[in-house]
Amino acid sequence: MFADRARIYVRSGKGGDGHVSFRREKYVPNGGPDGGDGGRGGDVIFTVDEGLNTLIDFRNKRKYKAGDGEPGDKKNCRGKDGQDIILKVPRGTVIKEAESGKVIADMSGDRREVTLLKGGRGGNGNQHYATSTMQAPKYAQPGQPARELELMLELKVIADVGLVGFPNVGKSTFLARVTNAKPKIANYHFTTLNPNLGVVDLEGTGGFVIADIPGLIEGASEGVGLGYEFLRHIERTRVIIHIVDAAGTEGRDPIEDIYAINRELDAYNPDIAKRPQVIAANKIDAIYEPDNRSIDAIRKEFEPKGIQVYPISAVSGEGVRELLYHVYEMLQDIGGEPAVFEQEYFPEQQTGDASNEPFTVGYDREEDEYVVEGPRIEKMLGYTNLDSEKGFLFFQNFLKDNGILDQLEELGIQEGDTVRIYGLSFDYYK
Repeated sequence: MFADRARIYVRSGKGGDGHVSFRREKYVPNGGPDGGDGGRGGDVIFTVDEGLNTLIDFRNKRKYKAGDGEPGDKKNCRGKDGQDIILKVPRGTVIKEAESGKVIADMSGDRREVTLLKGGRGGNGNQHYATSTMQAPKYAQPGQPARELELMLELKVIADVGLVGFPNVGKSTFLARVTNAKPKIANYHFTTLNPNLGVVDLEGTGGFVIADIPGLIEGASEGVGLGYEFLRHIERTRVIIHIVDAAGTEGRDPIEDIYAINRELDAYNPDIAKRPQVIAANKIDAIYEPDNRSIDAIRKEFEPKGIQVYPISAVSGEGVRELLYHVYEMLQDIGGEPAVFEQEYFPEQQTGDASNEPFTVGYDREEDEYVVEGPRIEKMLGYTNLDSEKGFLFFQNFLKDNGILDQLEELGIQEGDTVRIYGLSFDYYK
């Protein structure tokens, strides 16, 4: 079964809590703190598996959770890290935040793996909080909470050229002739039920990838019929081959069919309708009347608009070679690669509602450090990846937007002074 959409729930692992304990050894009546740190929660990772071509596995299982980090223990024992969960998807899968529909990651192009949700950071044990004035701290840091998302996975096939046209115009037959694809072909009016990909191998060229987009019907862009379910597969293509039944074997007007399909493409995504097209006037082997002027009428209608028309027979192969070389030249003129969708949604910047939670800004004279602490700060550190440029920029904006930088300046902080935020230390610079 082919499946190109799936809605799933993912959750990273919670960080393990830090431990509170004190050394208990013979002849050491007042041992210091030795509580270990909690382990890191597991990450949610997506990776491309070239052997997959469907999202059917995600229809059968919808919830995926990484392992939680284990809590720390006495004698400075660190908790075990939670196990990452790795989800394998076909190349071309677009991962979106389910409610907004915004793109988080496009698993195509050079991208083969993405860490979608980082696990919670493990909490510090009480050994980290010992100072000259507080030698027996009874506080340990809790692990950062798990993070969760509802995702919509959409498979958008990766092809240079897309075949469009009404059902039964010969797209599958054309694809079978020009590529190594073996689509199921039959005289069904309801259309092919899944996109088929094939590689066109042209002598003297690098070839190109072509996709048979399942047949559209009028109203597809409004959700009528199955065509709407597959319109997404044409979003990456750079050239469109519009196949029509020039012989009118079912009594249809090929010119009106072309306009009807283009209206559906425009209604779905105007950018797609503007992409370069070429018309393949198919089934010329079924034109028996010598005065049939269907090809001339199609040319007269569309060639003045800059759309070339090629009479072909997908059954006999007549005219197909000329069409393919023209399409290859169109691709060379356009250049580039199939579209890769830009990231629009950044999970590390989604804070939840922490705006009412407290924090403190103070000065530790013993350590000569400025200290920022509190639940709001802990939560921010839990969902921010400070190792990434965007994550660190978000961290800086968080300090500014919450008035933390202003409070530090009121306390007299100078450039080069140290700021401690739980287990992290930073030099302050304006």
